[in-house]
Amino acid sequence: MLNFKENEDLNKLNHSCAHMMAQAIKHLYPEAKFWVGPVIETGFYYDVDLGETVITDEDIEAITKEMKKIAKDGKRIVRNEISKSDALEKFKEDPYKLDLISRMDEDSTVISIYTQGDFMDLCRGPHVESVKECKYFKLIKFSGAYWKGDVNNKVLQRIYGVCFRTEEELNAYLQELEEAKLRDHRKLGKDLGLFMTNDLVGKGLPMYLPNGYIIWEELENYIKGKERKLGYKHVLTPPLGNVELYKTSGHWEHYQENMFPKMEVDGEEFVLRPMNCPHHMMIYANDIHSYRDLPLRVGEIARDCRYEASGALKGIERVRSFCQNDAHLFVTPEQIGSEFKRVVHLILEVYKELNITNYHFELSLRDPEDTKKYHPDDEMWNSAENKLREVLDEIGIPYIEKIGEAAFYGPKLDVQVRPAVGNEYTVSTCQLDFCLPAKFDLTYVDKDGEKKTPVVIHRAVFGSIDRFIAYYIEETKGVLPTWLSPVQVAVLPVNNVYHLEYAKTIFDLLNEENIRVEMDEREEKVGYRMRDSILKKIPYTLVIGNKEVESDLVTYRKYGTEEQITVSKSDFVQFIKEEIKEKRF
Repeated sequence: MLNFKENEDLNKLNHSCAHMMAQAIKHLYPEAKFWVGPVIETGFYYDVDLGETVITDEDIEAITKEMKKIAKDGKRIVRNEISKSDALEKFKEDPYKLDLISRMDEDSTVISIYTQGDFMDLCRGPHVESVKECKYFKLIKFSGAYWKGDVNNKVLQRIYGVCFRTEEELNAYLQELEEAKLRDHRKLGKDLGLFMTNDLVGKGLPMYLPNGYIIWEELENYIKGKERKLGYKHVLTPPLGNVELYKTSGHWEHYQENMFPKMEVDGEEFVLRPMNCPHHMMIYANDIHSYRDLPLRVGEIARDCRYEASGALKGIERVRSFCQNDAHLFVTPEQIGSEFKRVVHLILEVYKELNITNYHFELSLRDPEDTKKYHPDDEMWNSAENKLREVLDEIGIPYIEKIGEAAFYGPKLDVQVRPAVGNEYTVSTCQLDFCLPAKFDLTYVDKDGEKKTPVVIHRAVFGSIDRFIAYYIEETKGVLPTWLSPVQVAVLPVNNVYHLEYAKTIFDLLNEENIRVEMDEREEKVGYRMRDSILKKIPYTLVIGNKEVESDLVTYRKYGTEEQITVSKSDFVQFIKEEIKEKRF
């Protein structure tokens, strides 16, 4: 979908439409006061203090009607620059604007205001020439929002909208939003019985239902099987650790605001872990290592906990407890290139098998001018960055270089997916780390008998399995490949009196072959049960009637088709087992 912030014209247009909305609100609610109205990736919003008034659908209709009147009137949008003292005077009745102005530097900040007819607002701009350009808009939704995002502050009314140059563009975007609603993993998760949440358990703490856990388990077994073939050793570590562990790693100093509060037990302080690398460092430190032992590839499907603001939580995409498909590769400097290459090939293989096509690679590098953020070792950085470039160029993968986006401890490669819903984000990642092994005093003995510090490669192919499932069911609209589907075959006897016994033999046969099968013997018409099977997005539905019983055959219909195919039981079993084994999409 479009990113309004990155599109210069849409950015300006939506910024202006936000002001037009504020003007309309001021006409309808003269006492209204405004906080900020930025352009965001999905359009714009404005935070408004309406006193005791709570926005309703009827209010949105009234605001929309008033906005159309303002657009038709077509007042020019005029920019003026004023001093800080003048700004304080002009907005002296508005505590929200006064808060903004008071924090501006009097000497270095240019304070600008934009006026359109009877409305004036503090703003950096830029804006379009007149409100006439903002006539193709739609107010999308509304919600409450704490002032400055602080739960201790007042709740303001936040109204979201979008604006386009043409009616056709607006309608096309609104159609995309409708499509996004149908793909939303929260809706699909509920419809397909995949996961649930409950505030009594806790916000951001999803629970996987049987169908959802089957998907989870299949993905876990899939990626662990691939890792084992590549020489990974899997471990299991606890989801909490002593605070001293995170002080040693540096997370307590640099990442504490994203962690849950510490707990004191028997005189020790513990914390829920936000990531797994410190535990894996300790596993490495448990033994003495020679250069002959390396690379050592330690993998884990590991439970992590991070504090996320309640407003940022979203289904299983953004949560407070999640599992990472994590691994740490302990390598010599000479092995960086070959191991990095193996990781990239693994990512490409997984994406191909799962039919993930809309993605690109980003190589995050340090900013040499930033001497505070990055580990101070020019030789290390230059060598590592060049090594990663060489591997990507050798494989022939196009990539974008992002200066200043590296982690403080080393360069990294991110795979950005462009999902069917929302904006792009990172799924897979591969990061070099020269710092953490030193912090934990990790060593290996090289061929000359000297102790050296290994390099660590952090990598995650699925990233968070929770987030990957959310991404994947949105991409597929919940129509998963057969190997990943919670129920692979539904068996429907047309009439329980005449067909149920034979249907049960089919059920038992499939069950014996480890095919996930469901029997629907409800006393409902077969058409009704067939529609239910389609709603559940079950890959194959077998309808068992007189013909099947008399000829000892099965008739199946594949999801998404109308064709009914009759085959022998053994042929169907062989066919579906091959499809599952080959992970056909």
